[in-house]
Amino acid sequence: MTRMFVDAWDPSYGSSYEGADGGDGPAASSSAQVDVNVEVPAAEWAPVDVSASARVPDVVFLVDGVRRNDAGLWTDEEDGSSYAGLAASYAAGVVRCDLANGVAELAGARVARGLFTASPSATDVQAGSVRYEVHRITGAGEASKLPAAVQGPLTALEIDISSAARDGGSDGADLLIVDGPLRNRRQLPRTIGYVKTHQKHYLPAAQEAVVPRLRPGQRTPVFQIGTVWGGWSWYLRLPGSSGAPWSGVVRVECSPDLTPDQAIELAGVSGVTLPRFASSAYKDPRAPQNLMPIAGLERRLRSMLGDARVLHRALALATVRTR
Repeated sequence: MTRMFVDAWDPSYGSSYEGADGGDGPAASSSAQVDVNVEVPAAEWAPVDVSASARVPDVVFLVDGVRRNDAGLWTDEEDGSSYAGLAASYAAGVVRCDLANGVAELAGARVARGLFTASPSATDVQAGSVRYEVHRITGAGEASKLPAAVQGPLTALEIDISSAARDGGSDGADLLIVDGPLRNRRQLPRTIGYVKTHQKHYLPAAQEAVVPRLRPGQRTPVFQIGTVWGGWSWYLRLPGSSGAPWSGVVRVECSPDLTPDQAIELAGVSGVTLPRFASSAYKDPRAPQNLMPIAGLERRLRSMLGDARVLHRALALATVRTR
């Protein structure tokens, strides 16, 4: 008999796994070359239990960012041409979790706003007390592509706020968890990227078959993804999953600049650390993948963005004055 599972995530957030059949993992295959012989030979792949030697970090930093499109704009250039623009607000923050003392606190948060456009003549927009700094986009600057342009400045803000939070010092016994792929944050020390949703197959069929067999707290062996933003990676199942094949599974990654042994060590650290922060379904619509400190940080950051209706009206008034 065919078994069915209900995705634990609230459907308004999409699915935790974006497969064509809804439950057996991602549908699209990655074109990246993958080396699965990093930790163990390919033929010996099996679920990896938590290592007895893996040490929980004294301090864990969790960083995340949020963004919101406040208004779409159009310019009217002197030569009669027009360019699309996007006024966006974004924020980044860091939660510092002192595991030794059981204390969690907001270590830093910052809000920024930008006007993203390919217009050669656009300048900063002062909307009431808020300034939208112009970010010049290369190319034609189609309106559909402008939201993606916000990610670069947001990532830079996350890096700045993470570095500032760690300056307080933790004697190197810390771990930084970045919500999402590392991408250009891979230079940050003792850092892992935390990917909640799965859109592509990375592993050959024989090794991918290990993922549904993972029990809570277990991970796959480390493998290497050979792309520009690739690096060392592994899958880990969190506690509190629904029982579906990929439920509660996250993909974790670390910098390709690390040695294989360093990557394997970080994989062990992730196995004793990430399950501590797994959320519960009655508290979070994206449980268990949306880590509890991240969920609280997202709520705090969104409140810092301000009232979207007020900002939209301020932008409308500001653009009227430029006509």
